[in-house]
Amino acid sequence: MVTVGNSMALIQPGFSLMNFDGQVFFFGQKGWPKRSCPTGVFHFEVKHNHLKLKPAVFSKDSCYLPPLRYPATCTFSGNLESEKHQYIIHGGKTPNNELSDKIYVMSVVSKNNKKVTFRCTEKDLVGDVPEGRYGHSIDVVYSRGKSMGVLFGGRSYIPSAQRTTEKWNSVADCLPHVFLVDFEFGCSTLYILPELQDGLSFHVSIARNDTVYILGGHSLANNIRPANLYRIRVDLPLGSPAVECTVLPGGISVSSAILTQISNDEFVIVGGYQLENQKRMVCNVISFKDNKIDIHEMETPDWTPDIKHSKIWFGSNMGNGTVFLGIPGDNKQAVSEAFYFYTLKCAEDDVNEDQKTFTSSQTSTEDPGDSTPFEDSEEFCFSAEANSFDGDDEFDTYNEDDEEDESETGYWITCCPTCDVDINTWVPFYSTELNKPAMIYCSHGDGHWVHAQCMDLAERTLIQLSEGSNKYYCNEHVKIARALQTPKRVQSLKKPPLRSLHKKGSGKIITPAKKSFLRRLFD
Repeated sequence: MVTVGNSMALIQPGFSLMNFDGQVFFFGQKGWPKRSCPTGVFHFEVKHNHLKLKPAVFSKDSCYLPPLRYPATCTFSGNLESEKHQYIIHGGKTPNNELSDKIYVMSVVSKNNKKVTFRCTEKDLVGDVPEGRYGHSIDVVYSRGKSMGVLFGGRSYIPSAQRTTEKWNSVADCLPHVFLVDFEFGCSTLYILPELQDGLSFHVSIARNDTVYILGGHSLANNIRPANLYRIRVDLPLGSPAVECTVLPGGISVSSAILTQISNDEFVIVGGYQLENQKRMVCNVISFKDNKIDIHEMETPDWTPDIKHSKIWFGSNMGNGTVFLGIPGDNKQAVSEAFYFYTLKCAEDDVNEDQKTFTSSQTSTEDPGDSTPFEDSEEFCFSAEANSFDGDDEFDTYNEDDEEDESETGYWITCCPTCDVDINTWVPFYSTELNKPAMIYCSHGDGHWVHAQCMDLAERTLIQLSEGSNKYYCNEHVKIARALQTPKRVQSLKKPPLRSLHKKGSGKIITPAKKSFLRRLFD
């Protein structure tokens, strides 16, 4: 069993980990990065069965890398010394649930003692650019001294013309097209292969030399997990690439499975789902010999009772034949952990370092918001190295207490006495909304957040307020603010009209000149 420190608040379904020479780094935190770790990338350290997250550093020439859930990632080896070990990141969901269509390249710039500095660059694509998606795979194949990325599968939002208020967040399978991506020149080419008829997501992919194997997956359109096994072979001659697909027998029905390598030619598939309401408790060994693939069952692990009875589970490859697993905590208890974590060893400890990064396949996990009931699992993508760092001197451990308390600025608060925003019944009202209501900050007193819809704000007004720097006051406090900012109207003193002064006992008028003379005389 593995315990987790104060970093639990950062872990969310769909995050990824990158293994750089045995050092694992966490990517895809919950929410946007904060001051404790502006890069949003953390060193993922498991030591003495305890997990810690420690902020990582980017070089000054790095681009911004948003936290992305369910992206496709793979390792890539370039020609230069600095490009020997890189990670390619494509797609995924931002904290605002927007789908990214960008490609990022992560590489190590320097490694000083225990401190690693990364460089993140964005790769511009031309040609047939893949649309933004998640739950897909990207792998790198090598042929005739060249390399090429192979992108396949995933889900995307339905076309904007078909999106309505009720179906605003609806997703659909991406078309079953294969994209070849040249990372050196930034060219992308689409291939339509007749063998690939249905879109797939959250499948297993394994890259071997010039070939990518696609196994399992979930078809959202048909709500099935077909027992398919595809072999996509890419030839890279001097001219145009040649891509061919072959349907192989012996596939298995599985989605959201975890793949770990136990030898140069053997992999183990752990976990996932085989039916809508059934976890897949058996494990399979995938063996490669003489360019042939063989899949057979292995001895079922001795699962703990908690794992057996849990409706959902999640996890990912730790490397060295070990899998990191998690299940939801028991919410029936007064005080309980959100999740419980375990490690499953599928191989002996003598697997060498080369075998840890031999495959460039990426295990995807299904999105809890868009999948079928038991694929609604709060699935994470985990990975760790037990022999990561041995000391704690060079890194500052992330502490949840260092961050601001966001509980009072949540989206589903009761912002005013007439607030009727309910998480169970809310639907988007403004065109800028997706899965959360638009909010605006009231500057009264210590400040507080209110729903724009509850304030009866027009969309044009909301956009102007968000772009400007003027202070806003909610309907409840606007009169108080005006009273404080506007001085009270004071009645102006009326000057009495100049009256003619009469000398007592006389009917003669005393002129102003005589009045002045008399004052000087009496003084």
